[in-house]
Amino acid sequence: MKLLVTGSAGFINGYVVAELLEAGHEVYGIDNFSKYGPVEKSYDKHPRYHFVKGDCKDVGLMKDLAADCDQLVACAAMIGGISYFHTHAYDLLAENERIIAATFDAAIWAHANRRMKKINVLSSSMVFESTTVFPTPEGAQRTSPPPLSTYGFQKLACEYFVQGAHEQHGLPYTIIRPFNCVGVGERRALSDKDIKSGNISLAMSHVVPDLVQKIAKGQDPLRILGQGNQVRHYTYGGDLARGIRACIENPAAVNDDFNLSTPFGHTVLELAEAIWKMMKPGTRLRVVSDEPFQYDVQRRVPSTQKAKDKLGFEATTPLTRILEEVVPWVVEQVGLGNI
Repeated sequence: MKLLVTGSAGFINGYVVAELLEAGHEVYGIDNFSKYGPVEKSYDKHPRYHFVKGDCKDVGLMKDLAADCDQLVACAAMIGGISYFHTHAYDLLAENERIIAATFDAAIWAHANRRMKKINVLSSSMVFESTTVFPTPEGAQRTSPPPLSTYGFQKLACEYFVQGAHEQHGLPYTIIRPFNCVGVGERRALSDKDIKSGNISLAMSHVVPDLVQKIAKGQDPLRILGQGNQVRHYTYGGDLARGIRACIENPAAVNDDFNLSTPFGHTVLELAEAIWKMMKPGTRLRVVSDEPFQYDVQRRVPSTQKAKDKLGFEATTPLTRILEEVVPWVVEQVGLGNI
């Protein structure tokens, strides 16, 4: 199958593109390197990977790339941690709307005039930002209060783009919602602003790399946002890539939406304790609470049953195994000055 993947140089796509190539697909990637600058991927020279440096807002270019592809995987977006929601509140709405509109223009055209079978849209768990239903099932994004952050609201708008394109143009789709992806390969974005947490500047306002780099730089007591009782489902990037491939390949995914996540949740304090034990064995963890950010959702607990039942997908990598891979990589990147 020929697939067009937007934002192919991004963090999650570092896992997704590798998974798709391993499965035998031909992948056309587009990215403008606006987040990290030029990056090298292990699969850059793979014979079935074709990369174009370009802007997804260029509808003509997107049509050219989509013309001979069977499916489109729409991942390109401005995205970052919690602090990103504040420093880029307008851009997250305006720029991401431009990106998704151009992407759908190309997909609708390619479906009507060429061989495009389906668009796969990477949404976000942030569409459930205001929910009070836990575990949160697919469908709750329509019955819960709207997201408060511009990022969450725009991701919900992406799902309405899906609805509009399907109702008006018959474009088949799958909506994919990843939860708290954790893995290697993510670095400090070019547009990130320094935000202090005690004596340390946050790396990306993503909890795992930020906690690791604080400990690596000797912060003690360790500073965490709020009381540390925020619940997250930390999902390994390799597991998410398998789930996204299932959404692309499985006919049961057509015209449906799926939460992709580990079923196991952990508080931020539990995460901090696990990382501290790994990096500072035999020493006692002491913590200090910082004022939390406005959009620091307290509970993000998905229902994962639908993906299991319809796609046969389960995220199976436990947190301890994820940290065994991620912690040394982040420590190395701290030493290299990339985080």
